[in-house]
Formats: sequence, structure tokens, C-alpha cells
Amino acid sequence: MAKKTNYQYEKRQRELEKQKKKELKKERKQSQQQSAQQETDSPEQEYTPEDN
Repeated sequence: MAKKTNYQYEKRQRELEKQKKKELKKERKQSQQQSAQQETDSPEQEYTPEDN
């Protein structure tokens, strides 16, 4: 006799995978924004002309 498929379990596993994927994507996006922000912040030093 064949086992009955547990659709609720399969659905829950898919949902968990989607959630993990979303979190990883969110973290990656945040880290990229932070690194991009640091790159733009570094060169932007205030320029103060010296009196000669």
C-alpha cells in the first residue's frame, strides 16, 4: 500500500525555504547598501581652502 502524501508538510517546507531565501536576499541587499554608502562617504571629505 502506497503512503499518502502529506501536502501540508511539503507546503510548510516550501514556505520555510522561501522565507530563508528572502532573509538572505535582504541581508545581502543591506550589506551592499552599506558598502556602497561607505565608498561614497570616504571620498567626500570636506574641502577647506587654505589661505596663501
